[in-house]
Amino acid sequence: MSAEPVYEVRFKGRRNEYFSWAAPDPLALHQAVIVDADRGHDLGRISAVGDVAATKCSRCGACGAGGEGAEPRRRRILRPATPEDLGTADRLRKDEDAVRTVARERVREHALPMKVTDAEWQWDKKKLTLYFTSEQRVDFRALVRDLATRFHTRIELRQIGARDEARRLSGVGRCGREYCSAAWLPELKPVNLSVAKAQHLSLNPAQISGPCGRLLCCLHYEHDFYVESRRRFPKEGKLLRTAAGEEKVLAVDIFRDRVTLRSDAGATRIVPLAQLDAEVAAGGAAPAPTSPPKDGTPQKRRRHRNRKRKGGGGSVG
Repeated sequence: MSAEPVYEVRFKGRRNEYFSWAAPDPLALHQAVIVDADRGHDLGRISAVGDVAATKCSRCGACGAGGEGAEPRRRRILRPATPEDLGTADRLRKDEDAVRTVARERVREHALPMKVTDAEWQWDKKKLTLYFTSEQRVDFRALVRDLATRFHTRIELRQIGARDEARRLSGVGRCGREYCSAAWLPELKPVNLSVAKAQHLSLNPAQISGPCGRLLCCLHYEHDFYVESRRRFPKEGKLLRTAAGEEKVLAVDIFRDRVTLRSDAGATRIVPLAQLDAEVAAGGAAPAPTSPPKDGTPQKRRRHRNRKRKGGGGSVG
């Protein structure tokens, strides 16, 4: 017996869940459907079908499986949505702005350190989910009772991060296009400063942060290219034996395949990577040895320099 086909269904705020469909007639991409939801029914749109949906569902792992090799316990798509169902959903979307306003007023009355970001009605109005951000844990039990009395439904308060807030509300980034997180990114990966450092970007937060106040999601796009490209180059700060003697790597240019070097004497030169590899492989040409100070060992040379700094140790003629 073949397994039931899997469909990815998208709801408000790019919230995705996976459902099975038992009827023989396949469902189309972007088709509106009524699905089995938490203690009721909800309306969403098909966002992935076939092998794509099955692969994404297997990576999700939210529904789990009954054991090794067992099928995940997915909820079901009940039926395609009718025009009346779509009209009900449209009315609920328009009502959510007023719901969010009321919720924010209640938050101020309860003096809670939280910001209500969005509101989402379940299609059958048996549940109202309020999304909020906060820098700390919030005891919102009294708020939930207050809102349940006001809206006469089950209330769920869900804390989200700054990136998830930008994903739900969307907007236009500095590139002039919709936020990637809201437009197409399938998942939000954490971004740290090491990604910016690897690309030699400015570490000024104002220049590498998005509207959400976190580092730009797009910093990840070229990160792998920079990591792979730098593997061909010596690390900055490394000492190499070259044709000019012992030199320190100051900087690398992965786009022009060049390396900037500095000798002990302070001379700087820029050489192609291929030439540098050849010099290092040859062990460096034999440079003219520098004349060491007459007083021999490194310890004596350091004492000699220290005496000169203090104004002593010179010979009297």
